[in-house]
Amino acid sequence: MYLKRLTALALATCCTAAVTPAFADTIQAPQGLDQSATLLLTDLPVFAPATALAQSAVPDATSLIAAPKAASNAPLTADTDADADDDDSLVAAATDKLAGHVDGHAREALLAFAMKLRDIRYHRGGRAPSTGFDCSGFVRYVFMHSIGLDLPTNSASQFLAGLKVKRNEMKTGDLVFFRTRGKAVSHVGIYIDNGQFIHSPSAGKTVRVDSLNEAYWAKHFVGAKRPEGIAKI
Repeated sequence: MYLKRLTALALATCCTAAVTPAFADTIQAPQGLDQSATLLLTDLPVFAPATALAQSAVPDATSLIAAPKAASNAPLTADTDADADDDDSLVAAATDKLAGHVDGHAREALLAFAMKLRDIRYHRGGRAPSTGFDCSGFVRYVFMHSIGLDLPTNSASQFLAGLKVKRNEMKTGDLVFFRTRGKAVSHVGIYIDNGQFIHSPSAGKTVRVDSLNEAYWAKHFVGAKRPEGIAKI
């Protein structure tokens, strides 16, 4: 009979969340039970479900991340490569279309910007409206700030960098060059249309429009050049 009671008491103890030392001290052995039975009751193992769950195997976060990453690094299939090529073609086509639209208005934008700078005084070596312009400084400023094209710094180098254009084929934005002193190219302006060009002439004058047919300019005219940046416009 004592054995049955001992077994029932042991089962009840194992089903609790945890048996603290204080609670274990309250367990009393039945009358007549010897000291060995009492020791058996106090030495029963403690069952702690929370601790057991905490010690169970949990997937490593690194392993969870590694699997998708490995999949993303998998080599492209033939179909994926073909799709990528198609996307590249579409992007290229869209870029070309946009470039054509911008280029179609580049010459007009260049001329409109140049005309806004009329009446700014000539200043030798001048490169900005605040200081004034010399001829090449004016041309370079207009191209840079209207269409983002960077030209050489002086008229002689601008002449060498451009593509030759026949007089009857000149377009708005082409550069016209002159020899105003000696045999070297020393002056430059921007062609407008109908034989007219805009330029920063010389000391004491301002940015203005003149005609290639005027005696002075006709005499010193060297030719026209087209900056490579607008050669296809």
